[in-house]
Formats: sequence, C-alpha cells, structure tokens
Amino acid sequence: MRNLPVSQIEPNARNGQTASPRRFVTESEAAEHLGGVSRSFLAKKRCTGGGPRFVKIGRRVFYDIDDLDAYAEQAKRRSTSDTAAG
Repeated sequence: MRNLPVSQIEPNARNGQTASPRRFVTESEAAEHLGGVSRSFLAKKRCTGGGPRFVKIGRRVFYDIDDLDAYAEQAKRRSTSDTAAG
C-alpha cells in the first residue's frame, strides 16, 4: 500500500481559516491508495460486498481514507491458507 499525499481542501478559505486534510477520496484515488487495484475491482466489491466502506452522493462514489486503511489492514495474511488477519 502506497502512502499518497492527501489532497487539501479549504472549506472555510473565505473566513481566513487554514486548510484541513481531505478525508474522502474519489474511486480512482482510492484504487491508487490501495496499491493500484483497478476501479472495476472496487465497483465489483461495492456490488458483491467485502470491499472497503464507501459513500455515495448522487452518482459519485467516495471512500474515507481511514476505511481504506482499515480494509487493507484486515486483508493482511501470513500465508495463503489464512482466512483472517492474524
């Protein structure tokens, strides 16, 4: 899993407040964050289950960085016969 720089947003830039780290990323950014999995892999997991949690706003899909990291953590295995992280 790569550590990508988290984009910055400035929701209160007009008020003179500083930028806060962006919590949600797009499907493409999520795929890259998970080590370059395909967008179709994430789409399939949204339909069948078992993938990272996501948010859907209208037609757009977003992923929380913390959920992506938790998904990657629970997917860790010590051998090919492992069925759960350990």
